[in-house]
Amino acid sequence: MPKSFNSLTLSLYGAIAGRGLSLREPRVLVRLVLGVLLVANLVAAYFVFRPLGGSVEELDREATALQGQIAARRASLTRIQSLAGKVARAKSEGDQFQHEHFLDRRTAYSTLVMEMEAAAKAAGVKARDHAYNYEPIEGSDTIGLLTVNGNYEGTYADLIQFVNQMDRSKRLIIMETLQAQPQQGSTTLLIALKMITFVKEDGSALPVQAQASGAPGQS
Repeated sequence: MPKSFNSLTLSLYGAIAGRGLSLREPRVLVRLVLGVLLVANLVAAYFVFRPLGGSVEELDREATALQGQIAARRASLTRIQSLAGKVARAKSEGDQFQHEHFLDRRTAYSTLVMEMEAAAKAAGVKARDHAYNYEPIEGSDTIGLLTVNGNYEGTYADLIQFVNQMDRSKRLIIMETLQAQPQQGSTTLLIALKMITFVKEDGSALPVQAQASGAPGQS
């Protein structure tokens, strides 16, 4: 029972005793009971209008605010999970793309030159010599650029076939420059081209520059 209720009850007892009235008298006893009931009603009414923790309206507002916070945090968690899934999927697809189209640095030069020589042979173009240059890509520790310069001989029709063969390559190869100079008194062209491809770092020690010359299969 609240302290205020006990205090009011004791006050009633005190008031009755102070007037020299006896609790054995029915009239006094009725007044005491009515007074106690009045105090109890007042205390009950107070807690109805001012309940512990706030009024019903205040509790409803707090519950609504909490529900809104929970919904916002759930939405934020859903967005974060979605972004995490997209990042993981993008990384997986990026790794797959590199695996399919990028060359390992250790074997990049020989692989690219062999592919160029195979395309030249299929087109009827004669390979003369090759040189390469490796450059790391700024801001990346795992990807670099390999440039291969090649010199060839062949007719214009052979050159077109050679370009078509290289265009069909599964590798990500970029033909940056192509120069064809006709030889005097001949239909043969002196062909100089620069090919660029992306390579993956694999811990090998490929020199930055190298020069190779010779017939197909010897570069």
